[in-house]
Amino acid sequence: MSYPGGFGPPPGGPNAGQPQPPVCYRHGDRPTGLSCNRCGRPACPECLREAAVGYQCVDCVRAGQQSQRPVRTAAGARVHAGFTPYVTYALIAVNVVVFAVTAIQAQSVWENDRGSSLFNSWALYPPAVANGDYVRLIGSGFLHFGPVHLLVNMFALWIVGRDVELVLGRWRYLGVYVVSILGASAAVMVLQTNAVTAGASGGIFGLFGALAIILVRLRQSPGPVLVVIAINVIISVSLPGISIWGHLGGLVAGTLASVGALFVPVWLAHGRGLSGSVTRAIGWGSIVAIGVLCAVVIAVRIEQLRTQVPLV
Repeated sequence: MSYPGGFGPPPGGPNAGQPQPPVCYRHGDRPTGLSCNRCGRPACPECLREAAVGYQCVDCVRAGQQSQRPVRTAAGARVHAGFTPYVTYALIAVNVVVFAVTAIQAQSVWENDRGSSLFNSWALYPPAVANGDYVRLIGSGFLHFGPVHLLVNMFALWIVGRDVELVLGRWRYLGVYVVSILGASAAVMVLQTNAVTAGASGGIFGLFGALAIILVRLRQSPGPVLVVIAINVIISVSLPGISIWGHLGGLVAGTLASVGALFVPVWLAHGRGLSGSVTRAIGWGSIVAIGVLCAVVIAVRIEQLRTQVPLV
């Protein structure tokens, strides 16, 4: 075959007119016979990822991850691989630091409640709260009488707190914990007017109640948790120096707040087609409502104490 202009290969080289192999859509200098199963674009091995069926390019994998709905717990909290209960660890750390400060001030680990200005300022004493020391209502939940009291409570917090934090999510979990402490303080204000109390037990009892409600929400038996609660209530009644009313107040507040976070959104959303963000807001509103109720009880009791007890 001859070509115009004389003999020789066709213009453009010996491969002119032949189909060229496709190249990677991200690397134009890399010929490839592979392609993405999702979009069909040619891609080199470096730009492909194994998928459920075949291989997908990195862009399709990224788009698929962004389009997937996040997995959520019964309370609406996102589930993350390798979840770490940072709030539980932070609460334990705060309790330990506060105890260390009181021990240093008192110059005693075993009698840290004596001679510590922080302990004297934060311990829950209803007449002092009526006199304006409102920090005691929450601060008392981070004080402990000696290392044994601290270790027992922190171990319980570590055991129960991790699961509750996973299901409720970090912020709702913290909200339930704080409301539980507030509920414990409200009970002491009403029923133990002349007592000096301290400890994280009110918040922890609230988490026990929360865990029981979580199990009910997941349609599992709350029996083991109820047994633990019953044993702790018996211990609280049997041993002197333990604030049974503080424990029960925290239990009631934490349980009610958890019902609000886990069940109220479901009840209100039934048949209404509410979005996830709305139901989560309803859960938050329920937690706040229980906290406000505790605050109202405390406020009423403060007014009563101001008329009954001479305040300085």
